[in-house]
Amino acid sequence: MATPSVVEPTRRDFLYIATGAVAAVGGAAAVWPFIAQMNPDASTLALASTDVNIGAIAEGSAITIKWRGKPVFIRHRTPKEIEDAKAVPMADLIDQDARNPNLTGDNTQATDAHRAAEGKENWIIMIGTCTHLGCVPIGQSGNFGGWFCPCHGSHYDTAGRIRQGPAPENLHIPPYQFTNDTTIRIG
Repeated sequence: MATPSVVEPTRRDFLYIATGAVAAVGGAAAVWPFIAQMNPDASTLALASTDVNIGAIAEGSAITIKWRGKPVFIRHRTPKEIEDAKAVPMADLIDQDARNPNLTGDNTQATDAHRAAEGKENWIIMIGTCTHLGCVPIGQSGNFGGWFCPCHGSHYDTAGRIRQGPAPENLHIPPYQFTNDTTIRIG
């Protein structure tokens, strides 16, 4: 019975391994700038939070600001808009999740109270991109007096909840807090 012979590595084997290692390191070094350029710009990171003075926003009107490159709707709702939003039964909502990162606890139903800040129900703050394809809805319009996305026909109510159309989710709410009666810190 023949014994298996042990093959010793040759200089050629060493050269193949060394060349492969240098090629892998060189390839990674060449690709790194392309990967690094995908990181957020320094000016974007600087806008991680922004303070907004809401003292001049009249009841029944809204403003749009930019936060992290996205539009944010800030609307000073009228008592009628608040009452209309409170009167909507949960069963009528397409998306029953509040989509509000400011909520604590397990109850995240999309009630009007869970969409606005406690004690500040007259203010609604939402990221202004339609949850269907990312369009920017038109404020104070649509079948429910909230927002309307003309691109595909999504209708949101005065609490930013999807009520009709192809959008699958309510308008998302950014993390925010009231720093005083006339200033909101978003982010």
